[in-house]
Amino acid sequence: MSVVRDIAIIILAVESIIIGVFLTILIFQVRRLLILLEREIKPILESAKGTVNTAQRTTKFVSDAFVSPLIKAASFVSAVRSAVEVLVGWRRKRR
Repeated sequence: MSVVRDIAIIILAVESIIIGVFLTILIFQVRRLLILLEREIKPILESAKGTVNTAQRTTKFVSDAFVSPLIKAASFVSAVRSAVEVLVGWRRKRR
């Protein structure tokens, strides 16, 4: 019985050593992954952030320079048309 016990202890010791080695390898691999993420992914995210900022500025420019004046002009034309209809008594036929 003591032989079986000794063999079991040796097997457990070898297993613990193997698990320790694999755990050490895993820790180094995770460290390499984190370094890769910092070096490769971070610049990509910063570039994407710059692209989003450019798109936001472009959208604001288009809105300020073209869309807002167009809306103001369309509302002015609509107001003038409504005023003329009221003053002249001319109404469009509604369907």
